[in-house]
Amino acid sequence: MSTLHRRQFVKLASSGLLIASAVPVSSALALPRLSKDKVGVALLGLGNYSTRLLAPALQATRHCELRGIITGSPEKIPEWQSKYGIPDKNTYTYGTMNDIANNDDIDVIYVVTPTGTHKDFSVMAANTGKHVWCEKPFAMDEAECQAVIDACSRNKVMLSIGYRMQHEPNTRHFAEYHLRQPFGAFTGFESYAGYAGSGREASNWRMQKAMGGGALYDMGVYAINGTRFISGKEPVAVSGYHEKSHPDIFKEVDETTIFTMEFADGTRADCGASVVRGFNYFKANCKEGWYQLKPMQSYSGVTGTASNGETLPAISAMQQTLQMDNDAKAILGTGPALVTAGDALRDVKIINAIFKSAKTGERILLDQ
Repeated sequence: MSTLHRRQFVKLASSGLLIASAVPVSSALALPRLSKDKVGVALLGLGNYSTRLLAPALQATRHCELRGIITGSPEKIPEWQSKYGIPDKNTYTYGTMNDIANNDDIDVIYVVTPTGTHKDFSVMAANTGKHVWCEKPFAMDEAECQAVIDACSRNKVMLSIGYRMQHEPNTRHFAEYHLRQPFGAFTGFESYAGYAGSGREASNWRMQKAMGGGALYDMGVYAINGTRFISGKEPVAVSGYHEKSHPDIFKEVDETTIFTMEFADGTRADCGASVVRGFNYFKANCKEGWYQLKPMQSYSGVTGTASNGETLPAISAMQQTLQMDNDAKAILGTGPALVTAGDALRDVKIINAIFKSAKTGERILLDQ
């Protein structure tokens, strides 16, 4: 998050423009079919992920288009306009984004900002009457997740979380195996997501606890959701601990977290998340064999293999293109919503339970 980005966010928060809610969990939302051929998307936050991945991926989508931008760094606007032909009327700052309510070009606001700001920006987006796509992880805790769910329900808009791996074909292929168990019953799982590094400057949001920095929020959500999605199981307990190899650099956030998720049938998933150690795979061990994704959460190259020789080659399309097209079809009424907010909330609950375990040294039971 740039200095300007953070300064404007704090200003909005202090002015009362960032609204939260605490009403009960809402029921599933039935959306009217949108009478358009394509969904108009505005990216909120023009950092690395929007610049290098989402904007390029939108150029290849069939069911949505990049039509607007919302940024805390107004100096970026001319370059985006030049590159993507975005008109002046579809450019906004964080202070003017409420005006998007009157813009029929925009159907969706995609929140692509630090995790610590997801709740407030997503609620603001919902209050404009636009559908909300929010990057993962959903938010910092259950209460923040619920505030967004409630805001979207009140405004009768769709809410989807950017779990691109649930749209990735090889991941979906193996996710079907828990129904027919071609290798017999599960005996356990391994799920690790991390990249090698040595940290960033203290001013970078990824090094700040309040912004949702650290390994578990950033990478742990892949290990957690990957296991839940592919196995079809929900953990009943977790335990975990933090590894410290760069204590002088990582003063607020975790650099590596190793954790275990336990399931009701006695199986367990051994997992890890790191921003200093490189590991990237999911493996399902079964009584009569195994299958795995390696890598399992990279932006490209996700490959599947199994003990019987089965190989699933990596796809050539961008995962983000598949994700946004599927989410657009759900809005247009031509396809199902693949990722639920409740699913993403569950991951955030597990993340916070792992943090609690690492702090107390205790095994934490999860409410079902």
